[in-house]
Amino acid sequence: MSAVRSLGSRPGWRPLLATLGYFALVASLAGAAYGTVADLMEQRAAVIVADDMLSRLQGRRAAPPDLDGAPGLPAGSPFLEGPSVTVAGAALMQRVSGAVERLDGRITSSQVELQGNEFGAGFLGVTTNLEIAQPELQKLLYDLEAGMPFLFVDQLVAQGSTAGGESDDGRMRVLMTVYGQWQGAQ
Repeated sequence: MSAVRSLGSRPGWRPLLATLGYFALVASLAGAAYGTVADLMEQRAAVIVADDMLSRLQGRRAAPPDLDGAPGLPAGSPFLEGPSVTVAGAALMQRVSGAVERLDGRITSSQVELQGNEFGAGFLGVTTNLEIAQPELQKLLYDLEAGMPFLFVDQLVAQGSTAGGESDDGRMRVLMTVYGQWQGAQ
């Protein structure tokens, strides 16, 4: 009987190790589950942001007002808008002339290309001859290409004023062709 008693009164290491092993296993499984759920939530957030951006790019939804001025996508439709190609061409001309006027430039002549350009159907172009101060030229290019609708400058020829020339006020003569895409009547 003393042998049985001595075994029963002695604390066993096996139950303690089993308990510690159980808690370690539960903690590692909880950590793995938390990591998986956190990854899924992060991926879900990325999908929501991508879906929102796609909706704005396709013109289905305007940018929310709290994102105005935030880095990333500018507000507005990425396409030239108008019920006809003529109205869309006029909107493109208005966008270019507005940008030139804001920077104290002057358009001397312009021509709108409604069809038959190298970029294919749906692309409209405006070729302008203008005068603008040299420091303002970079601002003009940034304004046109960074804003909405998405526009790009395909051709740019700048000529500085010559001493004794008719325009000796530091203004440059610029020939520029700007293109944008019209989605068509919707």
